[in-house]
Amino acid sequence: MYISQRPPLVCIGVAPPRYSHDLIVEQGEFAVNVPTTEIIEEMHRCGVVSGREVNKFEDTGLTPIPAQRIKSPLIEECYGHLECRVVQTHTCGDHTLVVGEVVAGSADTDVLDESGNLVLTKAKPVIQKNWNYHTVKKP
Repeated sequence: MYISQRPPLVCIGVAPPRYSHDLIVEQGEFAVNVPTTEIIEEMHRCGVVSGREVNKFEDTGLTPIPAQRIKSPLIEECYGHLECRVVQTHTCGDHTLVVGEVVAGSADTDVLDESGNLVLTKAKPVIQKNWNYHTVKKP
């Protein structure tokens, strides 16, 4: 969730029992990888298996690539990436809200128009609500 323009901040919610929660808190950073409908099955698999027991890159065939400013890897098959450093955490019920300052961002040029704006029908982003997935359909 985007929460501030100056400085650029995003917020994610992670349950403390999740392996990613410990990694984010310990490393003080995280990446937001923006998937396309072309990898929806892999995205779902990453959400239902734990990195404690499974190497998700090996399991799904997704490709780790180095980030520009953080140690966490990015996912090559995603069309957009935000690299974030943790600036705040807040316990909210059974989840921790993690606020990250965006320190770098990237997007595949083939999903942008000539002005550098995202074209949703090219990017085909996936939006998840519970276990239902939605996307932008071509007109």
